[in-house]
Amino acid sequence: VANPHPKQVIDFLEFNYKCTTCNAYTSTRHPDCPPEGVFGKNALIQTTLMKFEQRLPFTKIVQQMENEFGLPITVASALDITRRVSEYLRPEYDVILERVRHARIVNVDETSEKVDGVNHWLWVFTTQTDTFFVIRKSRGKKVLDEILGKDFEGYLGCDGWRSYSNFTDRLQRCWAHLLREAEWLSEHCEEAKSLYLALKRLYADLVACLVGDPPLLKRKKLQAGAKRRLRYWLRKDYESKEAKRFILKVRNGFDHWFTFVLVPGLESTNN
Repeated sequence: VANPHPKQVIDFLEFNYKCTTCNAYTSTRHPDCPPEGVFGKNALIQTTLMKFEQRLPFTKIVQQMENEFGLPITVASALDITRRVSEYLRPEYDVILERVRHARIVNVDETSEKVDGVNHWLWVFTTQTDTFFVIRKSRGKKVLDEILGKDFEGYLGCDGWRSYSNFTDRLQRCWAHLLREAEWLSEHCEEAKSLYLALKRLYADLVACLVGDPPLLKRKKLQAGAKRRLRYWLRKDYESKEAKRFILKVRNGFDHWFTFVLVPGLESTNN
């Protein structure tokens, strides 16, 4: 085992007072000292990073803290440190949540996450300045109601999961998803090749025309023209089940493919 990093011990004097009249108990702590426990901020940070960034079990964390820093710590203490850090960060977490709720544009996605072997959903809400995570059992609209609020007035960048359209009609469906599915379809279905190329050209034309932030009138004309081009391909007759299924998906999201054309700052993808 390599020699641990030099350990620095910082002592803080803590004063405690109990009022003899009302029995109130008062304790003071230095602002650089965590409000609970004998471990300093560096120990708390390292333990938390090992657990949630490096994904080490608590037994490994205990060994690592001893080997690297010469700091004896128990498994129970390592576990409790994660609780303390969570509580310390809660005020900042709540501040970020409020900023997300009042953002004009929020990109949202969700993916499965196991919690004690039970399937949950890890939700991410991203703005230009913040990223906010929650883990919930539900993948439904009630999570959007909880996090963004039922009075949310912004725009959502998202995929085609139905919870989003059930929550608001101010949506931008993800073109990265759309083009990726169209490309796969073109590789497995001959009649979809021209459709994929048309969608690809349509998207490229829109992105090119939006360079330089054109005025609203031009944006409206761009959107109207884009809808006409898309309708042309949606009205065609397709024979394969795969192509029909894809066209139905595109048609169901028709009102949400071109929101980014009208709304400056709203991205066309959910990447």
